[in-house]
Amino acid sequence: MEAISYERASDVAGAIRSAQQPGTAFIGGGTNLLDLMKGGVARPVRLVDITHIRGLDSVDALPNGGLRIGALVRNSDAANHATVRSRYPLLTQALLAGASAQLRNMATVGGNLMQRTRCNYFYDPAFARCNKREPGSGCAAIDGHTRMHAILGASPQCIAVNPSDMSVALAALDAVVRVNGPHGERTIAFGDFHRLPGDRPDLDTTLRPGELITSVDLPPPLYSDHAYYLKVRDRASYAFALVSVAAALQMDRGTIRSARIALGGVAHRPWRANEAEQMLAGHALNDANLQAAAAAALRDARPQRDNAFKIQLAQRSIVRALKEAAQQPGGVA
Repeated sequence: MEAISYERASDVAGAIRSAQQPGTAFIGGGTNLLDLMKGGVARPVRLVDITHIRGLDSVDALPNGGLRIGALVRNSDAANHATVRSRYPLLTQALLAGASAQLRNMATVGGNLMQRTRCNYFYDPAFARCNKREPGSGCAAIDGHTRMHAILGASPQCIAVNPSDMSVALAALDAVVRVNGPHGERTIAFGDFHRLPGDRPDLDTTLRPGELITSVDLPPPLYSDHAYYLKVRDRASYAFALVSVAAALQMDRGTIRSARIALGGVAHRPWRANEAEQMLAGHALNDANLQAAAAAALRDARPQRDNAFKIQLAQRSIVRALKEAAQQPGGVA
């Protein structure tokens, strides 16, 4: 067994200082990192425990009417927070669709953003070829079983998908990730936080070395009344999405004033369907318009051998999620 040192940080500045040592990893809930360590995929030499840092475990109102969710807020607490349930029901629905209750009780919001793909070829070191695990080694998934893999935004280097449900909702809600690091604080628009694989699939996010997520900021709620998270999976619980859709609408009688659509289970990052959103704005909510928008969202799909079914599944899921969103009375019961 390789030696691992452990340190408990008391504040953000101390955690960042400790993270300057190569091979250091922050640990919060540990629900993903510990799995990766046990499997020999992640091999940090130092763990910096951030769970005792004050101020990162609260949910607070912002002056602009938005909401700040601390990076150490547990997924279950975020999902059940009264303000999140009433003003950001899309986020509550997505959080409750993810993992089991036991995992949600441990997993943190910041950790959820950082969780790595559940690609079997990445998780199993017996497969020597994995550019995400060993850059330059190849991609065993491309020649393997590809049913769960990407149909959008993939590259010859990697076809893995992002596993997070929460992140799909945050992408649709135009959240902002706040981070702190050796060079100070900065904010990252959610659409810029996760990366497409390109030729560096080992890099999941745009975080810089030593940076720590401190919160996720939500803008003032515009989609409280009509929001729906649809997760299509092989079994009803404890399964990752084949396809998921975060759909949110502003409605004026039967007309869509604006739409937000993000997809999960189809790409290396949560996939925002910008063209589909633009097509729906100012138009009636009817089957023809919804189907046209769904088709546009998947126009650039490039399926693998075993997952061409995801194209039609995603299109139908978009239509269904938008219809469900339009019928929602607002909030979560």
